[in-house]
Amino acid sequence: MAKQEDTIKLNGKVTELLPDMTFRVLLENGVSVHGYLCGKMRMRNIRVYAGDDVSVVMSPYDLSKARIVYRHR
Repeated sequence: MAKQEDTIKLNGKVTELLPDMTFRVLLENGVSVHGYLCGKMRMRNIRVYAGDDVSVVMSPYDLSKARIVYRHR
């Protein structure tokens, strides 16, 4: 992934659960991306379900994938 200051931070909603702890995320701008959990969320066993609001971080080089970094309550 790119440096921290080079990333794009967006909010979205999980629409679909996919195999291997990956998700389909609909971003607030209407674009659907393939999301995966960040390492801390995997280590802490934070569960993400369809319909959850999440914050994602994207690299400006690949706008089709996003790393899920926070699940909003």
